[in-house]
Amino acid sequence: MKNKQIATIREGQYVIPSTYAERAQWRERIHGFMEEQALCPPLSVADLSAFADQLIEQHGAGDEIKGWMMVELHNAVWADVIASIPYDRRILMLPKCLSHSTQCQAEIDELGLLCHRCNRCPIPDLQEKADSLGVLSIVAEGFTSAVSLIQNRVVDAVIGVSCLNSLEKAFPLLISHAVPGMAIPLNMDGCKDTQVDYGYVIRMMSRHNDKEARLLDYDRLRQDLKQWFASENLHRHFGACSDHTAKVSLEWMSGEGKRWRPYLLAAIYRALTDDAQSAQDVERAAIAVECFHKASLVHDDIQDNDMTRYGKPTLHARYGIPIAINVGDYLLGEGYRLLGQCADRELTSVAAEAHIALCKGQGLELEWSHALASDPQSLPPLTQTFVSEIIRHKTVPAFEVSLQMGLILAGNDATLRQAFHRYSDALGMAYQLLDDVQDFDHDEPIALRPSSVLAILCEQHPDPDFIHALYRCEDLKGFLREPENKPRLDCALEQVRNEIERYHQQALASLREIKHVELKRLLFRITERILK
Repeated sequence: MKNKQIATIREGQYVIPSTYAERAQWRERIHGFMEEQALCPPLSVADLSAFADQLIEQHGAGDEIKGWMMVELHNAVWADVIASIPYDRRILMLPKCLSHSTQCQAEIDELGLLCHRCNRCPIPDLQEKADSLGVLSIVAEGFTSAVSLIQNRVVDAVIGVSCLNSLEKAFPLLISHAVPGMAIPLNMDGCKDTQVDYGYVIRMMSRHNDKEARLLDYDRLRQDLKQWFASENLHRHFGACSDHTAKVSLEWMSGEGKRWRPYLLAAIYRALTDDAQSAQDVERAAIAVECFHKASLVHDDIQDNDMTRYGKPTLHARYGIPIAINVGDYLLGEGYRLLGQCADRELTSVAAEAHIALCKGQGLELEWSHALASDPQSLPPLTQTFVSEIIRHKTVPAFEVSLQMGLILAGNDATLRQAFHRYSDALGMAYQLLDDVQDFDHDEPIALRPSSVLAILCEQHPDPDFIHALYRCEDLKGFLREPENKPRLDCALEQVRNEIERYHQQALASLREIKHVELKRLLFRITERILK
């Protein structure tokens, strides 16, 4: 996500408070503001922008320092979390432009600058202080490498020094990955002989408290999920699997798929508990959720007459419709049987409600498709309201049921339940709209079905001749890519992309009241991965 509010470069000027005393005063104000608001990281770019506006108005400052203030607000909200992370799990990143341009004799390799520690610039002192604390340090440009180190569990937090120009590109990366980090802006622009508030960097790097940060091991969770859905483990949960239906079901369950739903369930549970291994009921519920999802795909492919899934023939294309329907029904039964083995009976109720909602949403879509096939002339133009109703029945509950089940298994919390409901609605809407757009990213044919792209085309171009031609066309992509229709398609796709971003921001905004750092951080990361 590109956000032009990050850097405040006005008329060639590099704008930050001009003196150390002013910067220190603003940092004190920002720290007090954060404590007063009781804010919990991570914060979205939109939140940082809004809080910066509040501070600017409150203290009568100029808008030109807004970018710098957003960075410092981000630093303030993460400060206590970083202080709770061991020194040897942090990394200090310094820019090469801090070196003395005319006297520096250091070599540069693929990782960055190899400092000779000649003491002609601040870099040696900062690296020696980092060494004394046990903090890893490198001299290199950009935060991409630091994000990679965090994703690979080499470090858990980054303290980076950079110019606002670079932060404009790097800051959204830190936010979207919910990286515990501080970004300390240089005091001047330029690619050489720059300066930074040396003492401030030392203080931020040296901060420490006795709290113990709990950061979820996402790679470990992915490995656990891989084991849960291995054929041997599924065989243990499903039983003998000696008949053909059971064998096909087992093959379908252990096959390809993103497994977002079981991941969400298990991740929520782990974020809210100290159970790094996951209770047996968590595994059962996660497999059950995937059973429901895989069953819905089997039935959906039949109803939509889709012949491929994951680049391979669908189950009904391979085995015929009767067997495929039976496999879907079998998986539904297995899902409810697994939930029946769990201690909390509310899991079954939550799953049943989501199942009913999905069927209602699919029913709305099937009704529209039936009317299209029987009498396209009498079918009214498709609307975004109607498409949104389908999505809120079909897609949204699939996310919400996983979040709610993870929450129930972790002890349940009424406040979080409401936040999860709002988050699921926005995430599910954005996810389906993204899927609608991605249908046009390739040349494979797509079926004429209620979609956001089609609804916008109908609303923006209500001419009956165009709509009837749209409804009757055998090749939807070919029709919309014709020279006279291509501008209409491009405009509709752009509008859907804007809606995706709007729902994306709504999803992040729904997390504002959550005070659990690791849970909030998890949901920020999940949002980024699902929508990017």
